[in-house]
Amino acid sequence: MLLGQLIHRARIERKMTAEELASRAGLSRGLLRRIENGDLGCTLGAVFEAAAIAGVPLFDVDERALANTLSSNSAVMALLPKSVRMPREKPDDDF
Repeated sequence: MLLGQLIHRARIERKMTAEELASRAGLSRGLLRRIENGDLGCTLGAVFEAAAIAGVPLFDVDERALANTLSSNSAVMALLPKSVRMPREKPDDDF
């Protein structure tokens, strides 16, 4: 996950230990490690708190960068299906 990598990089650049960042964010070192490794099971609030303390900007105010991000995201979204359909048959997983 990109945000986890940015948090890790910002922590290293600010010469903060994982223990220090975790303590300041109110997180365990294990959760911070999971955030930095891009674990998608981490709560959004914990990720945002770690990012804010590490100094990672969560929102870009530059209109050009925002426009570029939106256009690239729109291109990706155009390739994805409009909806997801559930399978009609229930799988038989009784062994």
